[in-house]
Amino acid sequence: MCRGLAALSSCLERAKQLKTRLGILLHKPELGHEAESFSTSEQGTKLRNSSEEALEWKKSFDHLLKSKNGVATFHAFLKTEFSEENLEFWLACEEFKKSRSKTKLSSKAHRIFKEFVQNEAPKEVNIDHETREITQKNLTAATSSCFDAAQAKTRTLMEKDSYPRFLKSTSYQDLTEQATSHSTSKRLHT
Repeated sequence: MCRGLAALSSCLERAKQLKTRLGILLHKPELGHEAESFSTSEQGTKLRNSSEEALEWKKSFDHLLKSKNGVATFHAFLKTEFSEENLEFWLACEEFKKSRSKTKLSSKAHRIFKEFVQNEAPKEVNIDHETREITQKNLTAATSSCFDAAQAKTRTLMEKDSYPRFLKSTSYQDLTEQATSHSTSKRLHT
């Protein structure tokens, strides 16, 4: 991470950010628990719907990414592993592709590059040097596809690495267990 004395200040800043994240994680409620702001019946319905939906997420990574609840649950899981930057970058790219204004496209592209792609970025994604260079060259004439190569690399990394760990995680297993027990009790009552 730290490369020489010149990078020491950015390295210290990253260490502070990591300390903050750990502190937040220690004070955070368990994954999958909903806020107490709505009634028990609403909570039961919402939990049941999301747990049944969770069974779909196992079918493919695409099913997970197409689900708002799936993305939120996967993001929460990635935060526990301190690897949420890949998903955040992927989501930023998806949002970026929806941009229609040429002037906004360029400024958004540079912001995404500075936040996720450039060396020592605050949320630097794990991509190879060649892809990083291609992406940087694409910024000279930013188009909605200037991040395609980098986005594809991070998507593949998540699908092959983070997604299988997510499916094996306790939080995901609990959701699917709730869905299966709910569908079993539903059949018994009909």
